[in-house]
Amino acid sequence: MTAATQNTPLLEVKNLTVSFAFRGLEFDAVRDVSFSLGRGDRLGLVGESGAGKSVTGFSIINLISKPGFIREGQVLFEGNDLTKLSDSAMRGIRGNRISMIFQDPMMTLNPVLTIGTQMVETLQAHRNISKKEAEAIALEKLRQVYIPSPEKRLAQYPHEFSGGMRQRIVIAIALLSDPALIIADEPTTALDVTIQAEIMELLLDLCEKFHMSLILITHDLAVVSQVTKRIAVMYAGRIVETGETERIVSEPAHPYTRGLLAALPGVGGARRSRLSQIPGLMPSIKNMPEGCAFHPRCSDCSEVCGASIPLLSPAPHGGYFACHMEQPCKDPRPDERELMRDRGAPE
Repeated sequence: MTAATQNTPLLEVKNLTVSFAFRGLEFDAVRDVSFSLGRGDRLGLVGESGAGKSVTGFSIINLISKPGFIREGQVLFEGNDLTKLSDSAMRGIRGNRISMIFQDPMMTLNPVLTIGTQMVETLQAHRNISKKEAEAIALEKLRQVYIPSPEKRLAQYPHEFSGGMRQRIVIAIALLSDPALIIADEPTTALDVTIQAEIMELLLDLCEKFHMSLILITHDLAVVSQVTKRIAVMYAGRIVETGETERIVSEPAHPYTRGLLAALPGVGGARRSRLSQIPGLMPSIKNMPEGCAFHPRCSDCSEVCGASIPLLSPAPHGGYFACHMEQPCKDPRPDERELMRDRGAPE
C-alpha cells in the first residue's frame, strides 16, 4: 500500500440524498449526508428508529430497493463511485470488499442449508477456489470468532445455534473475503446484555487485529462509546452532530444528542428515580416539519428554528453540530466520561 493510498479515505459519502417514491411524490429519507472513513477507522451512526441510519448503510452498498433510490450524491469507496457501478460490478464489491452484518442473523443465514454449505458457496462466489480450500478458510474464520468445535459446526443448521452463536457465524461469514469495511446494522439488538457485550468486544478485536474499518449503526450511544472512534448523530435523515466519540459523549452540543444521553440509565452505579425522555416522536418522511426537523421536540427552540434548516457549524468539542443556537446550552447531566468508564470504553 502506497503512502498516497494510506492517506486517502477508504470511504467518502458526499451529499447523499436517498428518496422514496409514493403516489407520484418523492420523500427524502436521507438528506444531504456527508462523512468519510479512513482505513481502520470506526464510525458510529446513531439515532432513533426512522433517523435514516440503516438507509444510509444500505445505500453505501446499493441495496436500496424500489421505490427507494439514490437521488443525489456520491459514495466513493477506494476511489470508485459505487452509485455509478453496474449490478455485476457491485456484486464484486458487496460481500467481498464491503460486508454487512444485519440486525437479525436469520436475514443472512439460510435455514435449509448447513453453515458449511453457506460459507463455501459465499467464498466460491467471490474466489476461484476449490471446495476443500473454501472449507479450510471457513474453519479458520469460525475459529477467529471463537466458535467451539468448528469442524462439527460446519455440518449443522442455523436453528441448532443460539442467537449469540448465530451472530458470531454471521460475523465469520462477513470476514470470509477479508473485507476492508464492515457495516454492522444494530448487530446486538436481539441479544441479551451479556451477549451484546461479547459481540461488541469481538467486533472491536477483529477490526483492530485485521485493520478493518467499521460503520456501526445503532440507537445506543452507550454501545458506540465502547467501540467507535467517531460518531455521526442522525435525526430525520440528516447528520445533526459529528465528532470524536469521547468528546461528544462528554460534551454533547446538539439538544437531540443531549436527549439521547440523558435517556441512558444512571451513571457511576447511581440509580435515578426516573429516566429522562425526549418528548414526541421522530417525524415521518411524508410529514417533515419546516426548518429544523427537531424543533417540535426541542425545549430550547426559538422562532428561527421553525423557519430555516441549520447548517453544520463548528462545535466546542471540535466536531460539528447543526443548531441555530450560537453556543450549546449548559448541560445539566452528570459527567458522561463516567459513563464511558463504566461501560469499559478506553480513556
